[in-house]
Amino acid sequence: MTAGTSSRTIASYPTYAEAQYAVDGLSDRKFPVQRLAIVGAGLESFEQITGRKRYGRAAAEGAASGAAIGALLGWLFGLFSLVTPLVSAILLALWGLVIGTVIGAVLGMVGHAMTGGRRDFSSIQTMRAQRYNVQAELDVAEEAERMLADLAPMPTGGRR
Repeated sequence: MTAGTSSRTIASYPTYAEAQYAVDGLSDRKFPVQRLAIVGAGLESFEQITGRKRYGRAAAEGAASGAAIGALLGWLFGLFSLVTPLVSAILLALWGLVIGTVIGAVLGMVGHAMTGGRRDFSSIQTMRAQRYNVQAELDVAEEAERMLADLAPMPTGGRR
């Protein structure tokens, strides 16, 4: 379905998996699924708190990212060596790993100290929808509804 095309909701599901199952069922029945869309309705921001963040954790997170960046940069610079580029890449990657770990740990602690205690926790933030609507272009909506009515419920107990 292209942007600006008139459509209507033909089914609504509480989970994305159920909406996906419905579209897959239509696809199995040779319905032109390119004329459908799954639209999340009632979007909300969801932040799962993963733990308390202290200096040790800030240093560990900084060290991990610093080590990865340092190793990558060292490896790339080592590849440009005219004499034994493979050996140079490995050695510079190891040195980059060590130096990146130290610099990353220090920057992680400094960054945590600069927050002044305003965010002493770590988290993972995502967006989620309250419902998932399957929409079809107007000229095929009735056909899609008929086909969905014949579709067996999702095996894990999901329902339309």
